[in-house]
Amino acid sequence: MDKISIVSPSRLHLTLIDLNAEIGRVDGGVGITLDSPVLKLSAEKADSVEVLGDSGLTEKIRSSALALLPEGEGISILVEEDYPDHVGFGSGTQAALSAGKAVNELYGLGKSVTEIAIAANRGTTSGIGVAAFERGGFLLDGGHRFRDKKTFSHDVKGVPPGLLLSRYEFPDWPIVVAVPNGQGVHDDKEINVFNTTCPIPLSEVRELSHVLLMHLLPALIEEDPEGFGAAVNHIQTVGFKRREVDLQPAAQDVMAFMRGNGCYGAGMSSFGPLVYGLVDNSREAAQVRNEVQRMLDESAGGTVLLTKARNKGADIVFADAGSSEAESDSLLCF
Repeated sequence: MDKISIVSPSRLHLTLIDLNAEIGRVDGGVGITLDSPVLKLSAEKADSVEVLGDSGLTEKIRSSALALLPEGEGISILVEEDYPDHVGFGSGTQAALSAGKAVNELYGLGKSVTEIAIAANRGTTSGIGVAAFERGGFLLDGGHRFRDKKTFSHDVKGVPPGLLLSRYEFPDWPIVVAVPNGQGVHDDKEINVFNTTCPIPLSEVRELSHVLLMHLLPALIEEDPEGFGAAVNHIQTVGFKRREVDLQPAAQDVMAFMRGNGCYGAGMSSFGPLVYGLVDNSREAAQVRNEVQRMLDESAGGTVLLTKARNKGADIVFADAGSSEAESDSLLCF
């Protein structure tokens, strides 16, 4: 094998679950893998390390490749398609895992996706991005043992991704995704948010857990978009998610607009400003998209797109030099 191409998904991070940790675990998360946008890169062995293409993810890709490369070896990575960083799509984890996977396959290292994530220092707070890369679908993770993590923020090294508890196929519901201009908090500012707001009151963690177990998950399994949307709305008002939402006034406005214009529910992904809205038919979804785009054009500015859930992980294509044939692999099953 001389060349590899990887198409990895984006994801919505609905909420972190437990940033109180009194029961002995911390974090936990809920997320949905998206069919679009995607990150697409190709890679081949080289004498040095280079990342080509006009992308804001270059340094994350380079750092992850260097963390996995055998001593003295190199790789050339071309970013063919990407999506914005620090807006709520989870691009950093997908970029790091894609680069790490490329090194792993080209050099036959035999590492699992979890081992690649640990080497690249991804998934230290939430396991959703790693599970999205590996399996796709609707994902629920159970976080980390608090004594192993020793902090509420992701500013730690060598911690494995959150423990995946459940993975479900997500229904074929259109998802309206709006990205107001701006970025979510990240890096030192993100660490400061964790440090100044945690621990979250246990009563809020219990309320959120109740909503997830007895409202969101049953609505998902029963394919009830109205019930699922109502649960999403509730999630925005409690726990760490409420603290994230409070930092994004533009996202709050978009969520309220979506709910008033045909969405069963609307929420903010991660630290935002990305907002997602749920509808149950394509025609209505297109109308909502147009209305939200008009709203953004008249206010904060930004972009709105239509997508659906992706019920599989990253797509991997292997090729040999001089061969017109390629071997395709999907990370749906491991």
